[in-house]
Amino acid sequence: MLDPNYNLAGIAVKRRKPNKWFKRGTLNRRALDVLRMAGEPMTAGEIGAAILKAHGVEDASPEEARNVSLGIQHSLANHDGKGVQRVGEARPYRWQLSAEQLN
Repeated sequence: MLDPNYNLAGIAVKRRKPNKWFKRGTLNRRALDVLRMAGEPMTAGEIGAAILKAHGVEDASPEEARNVSLGIQHSLANHDGKGVQRVGEARPYRWQLSAEQLN
């Protein structure tokens, strides 16, 4: 790993596959909008289904819907305590807006 003779050209850059419906950064904002309208804690899967329905996406394969839900789950986990919070310890996690977001 620290060998100065190691050829770094063989290490490929990890490329992300863009979502075909949402630009980068919009899923978190849409998830917050869904949580504001819901008024109750929701799982990432429920939030993803609501976002796809609101966006008018009806032809999503199960894999594409799961990818949207996973993107939401990771985004909410990154923002845990900063606008959203987990409710309970059970899995799948249920999410709600934190007190400062409700005002």
